[in-house]
Amino acid sequence: MNVTIIQYNAGNIQSVLYALERIGVTAVVTDDAAMIQAADKVIFPGVGEASTAMSYLKARNLDQLIVTLKQPVLGICLGMQLMCQHSAENDTPCLGIFEEQVLSFKAKEASTKIPQIGWNTISNLKTDLFKGIPENSFTYFVHGYYAGIGENTISTTNYIQEYSSALNKNNFYGVQFHPEKSAKVGEQIIQNFLEIKS
Repeated sequence: MNVTIIQYNAGNIQSVLYALERIGVTAVVTDDAAMIQAADKVIFPGVGEASTAMSYLKARNLDQLIVTLKQPVLGICLGMQLMCQHSAENDTPCLGIFEEQVLSFKAKEASTKIPQIGWNTISNLKTDLFKGIPENSFTYFVHGYYAGIGENTISTTNYIQEYSSALNKNNFYGVQFHPEKSAKVGEQIIQNFLEIKS
């Protein structure tokens, strides 16, 4: 299986590579359009800042490429947020694959920590991305922005308020948590993604 990870101005690619290696998959990291288009599966990970990441994608025309991909695509963390309509992080227009807006967490009390860092549950699981994953399984999050609930929501999590911890539209999937850091549950989700048919 030809798995490609989109290289752009965002971190966390190495841990995704390691997670794939643990299940016996070797991936290619590239920003080459032809290689991305030729892949069986595309992973769009990221830890970073929305406007800088979008600038990098636009400079290489990857913003135009990603939205045309026909094979299964998985956005992780910032990758998922960039697949939404708009991010409140530096007022950034995004790829517009998902209808949902990305908003900033607002603490309701002084003790609430932003960003959310650590383990939290995923609920209301839909689609084969969560095949074999029990409701309220724990996954690992690091984020100060979140996607609202909408028609593309396939998993919800509660931190300050309920939000989309996963999205799906056609061949595009996104997860706010880090499956590559989410132990056996995350490994199963990655495996499920790799088994999704185009």
